[in-house]
Amino acid sequence: MPIKEKLDKFWKSLGPGLITGASDNEPSAIATYSIAGAKFGLGMLWAALFSLPLMIAVQEMSARIGRVSNLGLAGNMKKHYPKWVMIFISALIVGINTINIGADMAGMAQAMTLIAPFPEKLTAIVMTFVILLVVVAMPYQKIFMIFKWLSIVLATYVLTAFTIHQNWLQIFYHAVVPNLQFDKEFFVVLIAFFGTTLSPYLYFWQASQEVEEKTLEQCKPGRTCRLKPATERELQDLKIDTRVGMSFSNIITFFIIILTASTLFRAGFNNIETLRDAALVLKPLAGEYAFLLFTIGIIGAGFLAIPVLAGSAAYVVAEIFGWSEGLNRRFAKAKEFYGIVIASTFIGLLIPLFGFHPVKALFYTSLLYGIISPFLILMILHMANNKKIMGEHVNDPWLNFFGHVALWVMTASAILIFFIL
Repeated sequence: MPIKEKLDKFWKSLGPGLITGASDNEPSAIATYSIAGAKFGLGMLWAALFSLPLMIAVQEMSARIGRVSNLGLAGNMKKHYPKWVMIFISALIVGINTINIGADMAGMAQAMTLIAPFPEKLTAIVMTFVILLVVVAMPYQKIFMIFKWLSIVLATYVLTAFTIHQNWLQIFYHAVVPNLQFDKEFFVVLIAFFGTTLSPYLYFWQASQEVEEKTLEQCKPGRTCRLKPATERELQDLKIDTRVGMSFSNIITFFIIILTASTLFRAGFNNIETLRDAALVLKPLAGEYAFLLFTIGIIGAGFLAIPVLAGSAAYVVAEIFGWSEGLNRRFAKAKEFYGIVIASTFIGLLIPLFGFHPVKALFYTSLLYGIISPFLILMILHMANNKKIMGEHVNDPWLNFFGHVALWVMTASAILIFFIL
């Protein structure tokens, strides 16, 4: 088989895993990684490599739960766990997602005004309507393809880093040798780093997307049907998709830190007030192309992440109330589901309209994710080892090992937050 055909086949095989991984690098993540690079140079680069197997484990467990049980995470909580657990976790996810949508919208609007001279608030409103038009009006297959191509936009951060001279030996050293600075500022940024890398909304999104994909594969368009049990081939494809997606996500993280360390940190610009400021400072330090690529990356990341944030909130609420759900359904068939998507997006829009500090909102969103992650990872580990949910497809030892490491790391981070803030 020619290489072009192999690549085409591989590209078509990628699905929820790639989109989930790419949407992990939304503007709040870009802000957090930029702060890490600007404040500490390459000192936090090791955290990207360290977090990769943890990301893979948690996302793969979430995906397997969706594919095997034919329910998202909230649906499984409703069916198998006490009601208060479902309400507590779901309320946190929906609330924080809505804040994150607004913070991402503010970051996107700021970036867009650097390219096109339009008022920031008007830009935010227009982008909100464009995103909602795509999500509500377009067929799922087209939305899915748009998301896949938006994922590629994030590769601009890799290209941008290569426009600047780099000391690759030093980069390799900092990637594999952990560097801990025992001060408050370092640990606050590190906790936010892990919080945004292991973002809880992605667990819900990928589990629900696996159910959507399975429904599209097995049911007639616009109809529900009895889904067949998951096969080993499906789970193997899911594993590859998830690992490619998470690896892609961490490569982007890696290069955002390299880029900001080699420009902002090196030039002494250690405090980033806005993503707009970061982009403008980058221009004289790294040139027009670096500035443009950095800005396009923020916009592309926002267009991908906001529908994922709103969608994951809608999946959670729809599963709790038993509403018809899914981006593969038309608006008339899932009004409540799309109502949550629209409502959370418009509520989030208030952040740029009222002028809240976008980078602080983005950064503190990452901290909040860091606080609630342990509860969710614990639930996912329990579900993934529960034979009532997974049958014969319970976790293997490696998933359990890295899943528990993720739980310990995020629990330690959450406890540490209350001592240092």
